[in-house]
Amino acid sequence: MSKFNLDKKLGELQKRFDDLSLSLSNPDVINDRGQYTRLSKEHAELSRVVALYQEKKALDTEVLENRELLHDPDEEVQALAHEELKLLEESLEKVTHEIHVALLPKDPNDEKNTVVEIRAGTGGEEAALFAAELFRMYTRFAEGRNWKVDMLSQNVTGMGGFKEIIFLIEGKGAYSQFKYESGVHRVQRVPETESQGRIHTSAVTVAVLPEAEEVDVKIDATDLDIDVYRSSGPGGQHVNTTDSAVRITHKPTGIVVTCQDEKSQHKNKTKAMKVLRARLLDRMEQEKHDEIAEKRRDMVGSGDRSERIRTYNYPQNRVTDHRIGLTLYKLEAILQGELTQLIEPLNAYFETERMNSGFNRDDA
Repeated sequence: MSKFNLDKKLGELQKRFDDLSLSLSNPDVINDRGQYTRLSKEHAELSRVVALYQEKKALDTEVLENRELLHDPDEEVQALAHEELKLLEESLEKVTHEIHVALLPKDPNDEKNTVVEIRAGTGGEEAALFAAELFRMYTRFAEGRNWKVDMLSQNVTGMGGFKEIIFLIEGKGAYSQFKYESGVHRVQRVPETESQGRIHTSAVTVAVLPEAEEVDVKIDATDLDIDVYRSSGPGGQHVNTTDSAVRITHKPTGIVVTCQDEKSQHKNKTKAMKVLRARLLDRMEQEKHDEIAEKRRDMVGSGDRSERIRTYNYPQNRVTDHRIGLTLYKLEAILQGELTQLIEPLNAYFETERMNSGFNRDDA
């Protein structure tokens, strides 16, 4: 977007923001709960862009003033203006970049809760143990934000690992923080199952799905086969004596979801439906992505679960994200849930990719 078009666009958004501010003080709007909520949301969404626009205008003015001072007869004034101009132009470039990012169309799923599925891949029991490590890592990150973690389904191994674990993270913006975790996570370490002290490489697959509400995905009851059966478990008091486990098959797609964690058949069915809706929404999103231009498909294709995205090397205390070439020697801290130092650079990288691909609100 050219400077002229950007300023014109920002001016229009400023006017819309001012109009919304007036509307929100109108008693008729205040008394209309639905309209007030809708306008308040739009007002809040525009507030960051407007604040950046005001900052940009102030910097534009200062840049012009300092450029005029470059022609001042006093050489000392010229030198000061030159130094100040360099700092101002750097600030202006940064703010302009932030504006371009803010103008990108938002992912409609960003504010949603998220369903995370972790499955052990190559590596047998060692992969299952690492799947448990990743689950603890994500749980600690979520708890640090006061988000709720709800177990949906798990398949535990004899050593306490997970062949598969599915859980829901409930919190505003949860999906936006987790969406780039989808892919193959590789671990290099001496396994607990290895007596010779050799370093092994194992892999775990992570899938991150936005939670789908009933309004997002319409499911016809006639498309479902629902089976109930007796839960399996480690034995003794932990095995249910009633048919509480639930298996749901979505006949049109062949997607099968099972849940047996709860003693209540109703609760297991509710949790299984959450997973099914999330998987169906994910399938719809993937189909939509496959239909659009190659450039944009490249942009959003970073979530391909067949792609090796990250390596966790225990001997070197190292974590490497291969998509952005980021290496941190903070493995222990990251496994304790300090994921911000990975998530923020990833979000910034993919936002920049989207911007460079030319997708802004004019294209939406």
